[in-house]
Parts: sequence; structure tokens; C-alpha cells
Amino acid sequence: MELNAVEIRVLGCLIEKEGAVPDSYPLSTNSLVTACNQKTNRDPVVERDQRTIDSSLLGLRSIKGLTRTITGGRSNKHRYVLDEAWALDSADLAVLAVLMLRGAQTPGQLRTRTERMHEFAALDGIEAVLSTLARRDDPLVPQLTRQPGQKESRWEHRLGIHGDGDEASGAVAAPSSQTAAPITGAPATTHLDELRVEVERLRADVELLGETP
Repeated sequence: MELNAVEIRVLGCLIEKEGAVPDSYPLSTNSLVTACNQKTNRDPVVERDQRTIDSSLLGLRSIKGLTRTITGGRSNKHRYVLDEAWALDSADLAVLAVLMLRGAQTPGQLRTRTERMHEFAALDGIEAVLSTLARRDDPLVPQLTRQPGQKESRWEHRLGIHGDGDEASGAVAAPSSQTAAPITGAPATTHLDELRVEVERLRADVELLGETP
């Protein structure tokens, strides 16, 4: 499965906020939009409207099975189920979230930036997580080629589109005995899937109009 840039941002924000502000989790749609458009701890900084976030949530929930929406109360709340879908623990999720929200990172940067989500006692804890994620049957992270002058190699996620729509480049093959394959756990996105997302979004808009006094 390949995620688009908005879906990656949404998932990263849900994971981050569960660890950083657990009292506010699951997130309302407004809170999620604010988190996605946050100016700090984000690379790149983006500006997504609620309609775009809603559309991404529909795809993540209905087609890819990676989020759930809790209805009732004053507003709907959203949570990730990436841990259930891909068998990830809190350490895995913390590392992936930082890579999803801030792009390629060194192990040292990851250790510092995951503190509010998961506490790693030492740098080798981060390295162990990266190694485990890279050696899965469907690797979730590759190590990038070290550039001249760099002391450490950086790592990035391989969940789909990086940045604000640009494909990742410069990655070395993950240390796995198998050729990298699409991430499993839900059907691959196709043009038909995209049409279904659009139909669901339109249906939700119609239902909302019907409830308007």
C-alpha cells in the first residue's frame, strides 16, 4: 500500500498527539487540521483545509483500514490503528511518526525528537528499532546513502510520497532478504478506490446538509 502526502501527515499527527497530549486524544477534526498545519516540528510546513483532511480520513478509514472515527458527542474524534494493522509497538510508532512529520533523520535526531512519544534509554535503542523496521518482509524504512561531510547516515520512511508530493530519492535498498514489496494490511489504492472515497465524501456532505435546520 502506498500512502499520499496528506495521509502520511494525518497518521503522523495522530501518533504524535497521542503521545504528546494524551488528554486531547483521539483528535477532533479541527484539532487534526491544526496539527497538520502546525508550523513547528514539521517539514515541510503545509496548509491543508478541512475538506482535504476529511477526504484523507475517509480513505484511511474505509479503504486502507488505518484509522477509526468515533462518532457521538459534540464532534467526531479520530484515532489511528496502525499498530493493529501493521503489528507495531510504541517505539516503532514514535520513530515512524517523526520520520512522517519531519522527513529524513539521523538516529541521534530521532532519539531527541521522539522523547514525548517514547523514551529511549540510549541511541542503540533507536538503531534497534530502525533495524527491525528495515528488516520486515515489507520494509518500512530504508537507510539513505551518507553524503560527503555527514557523520551519520539518515533514515526515512517508505510509506509513500515524501514531503509535499515529491517522491523520495537517494534511498539505499533496505537490508532484507526479499525485494521490497507494497506494504500489506489493506488493498492497494486504485482509481476505483479513489472514486469510492469521493462518493463517500459526497454522501457525507449530503447527509450534513440534510441535518442543517
